[in-house]
Amino acid sequence: QVQLVESGGGLVQAGGSLRLSCAASGCTFSSCYDMGWFRQAPGQERELVATITRSTGTTRYADSVKGRFTISTDNAKNTVYLQMNSLKPEDTAVYYCAARRLGAPVYNSWGQGTQVTVSS
Repeated sequence: QVQLVESGGGLVQAGGSLRLSCAASGCTFSSCYDMGWFRQAPGQERELVATITRSTGTTRYADSVKGRFTISTDNAKNTVYLQMNSLKPEDTAVYYCAARRLGAPVYNSWGQGTQVTVSS
């Protein structure tokens, strides 16, 4: 069973940086084929921020974070990172780490989330 634990959230001023980490346990090649970061702001739907295919390193980003956020993995440590630079108040949200099984249509394993608050 895949378990995901996020860390690294906090309060930062606009223009600052944070790095989120997601420690994954129970992952196999197929059960954590893709890893992603999603976020949900109050009153809004959860949205995709960035994804990475662990075997190829292929990444995808939401337009709103391109050029500012970077997703990466350390497969030896089973850890996924989200480096967030040039943060804006609109980046304030709960950030979730997720894993998608090979062939699955949706992300099927989720962490508990970590709060990121960007002050203006």
